Amino acid sequence: MKTLQKVCLVFTIIGAVNWGLIGLFDFNLVETMFGTDNVITRIVYVLVGIAGIINISLLFEDWDD
Repeated sequence: MKTLQKVCLVFTIIGAVNWGLIGLFDFNLVETMFGTDNVITRIVYVLVGIAGIINISLLFEDWDD
């Protein structure tokens, strides 16, 4: 499970950086890389969303390990 959470964390960070670029510079990195209305773009957005949902469990993890 730790590997899955690390992969999901990477996708969540990618999503966060993309939203930061959109907010600061009105620049969408994902659409620039893969194009608009593209299946790959939609897959990236879906993976980022699923990763964010999986990472919700990090809120409830014991950090004293």
